[in-house]
Amino acid sequence: MKKKLLALLAMGLAATAQAGALIDLSAEASRPAANDMVRASVFSEATGSNPAELARRVNGDIAEALKVIRDRKGVSVKSGNQSTYPVYTQARKIDGWRMRSELLIESKDFGTVSDLLGRLQQMRLAVGDISQMPSPETRHQAEDEAMREAIRAFQNRAALIADTLGKGWKIKQMNINQAGGMPPTPMPRVRAAAMMAEAAPAPLEAGESVVTTNVSGQIELAD
Repeated sequence: MKKKLLALLAMGLAATAQAGALIDLSAEASRPAANDMVRASVFSEATGSNPAELARRVNGDIAEALKVIRDRKGVSVKSGNQSTYPVYTQARKIDGWRMRSELLIESKDFGTVSDLLGRLQQMRLAVGDISQMPSPETRHQAEDEAMREAIRAFQNRAALIADTLGKGWKIKQMNINQAGGMPPTPMPRVRAAAMMAEAAPAPLEAGESVVTTNVSGQIELAD
């Protein structure tokens, strides 16, 4: 029994020796993605003592805005945040109510959104946040390109290490991470405020976002 255990141990050590050295490494690649989609929020807000009257005014504004937005081709719209909350005096007594209802607009047509925002402001709606970002199709294309480049960079580094040591190599493990996605590019608050004050079409520039892919893993060297 003892001889059998020793033989198994020797076989395990031999297998470990044949496995070769393991090396951890990583590579990264980035690609630009055009901000070809714009997202904007508009809202109606009112304050008063009668919640029912506030609801009538705000909901009426939103209903009229929906008619205008739905007439524009290539623009999608959905409901955003809605809230009703009390307004207090300095003595912490309820002095009235404030109601707010929001719509979220998305489109690839920057010119249409620009004109639409100006029109909605003339209807007493206010502009909230405006952001530019890549559309899902553009983002996925940039992610695929970055992934291919990062994998090639990983392979090149692995080959460089193996060639320098005079060894063959193979991939033992690989992890691919699309680094954190691409947050929307917001419009500066000062500029958004100016748009609300002027109630005119908003000039919008697209710009670019950057997609980064990181590839990490482990290679095994062989004789």
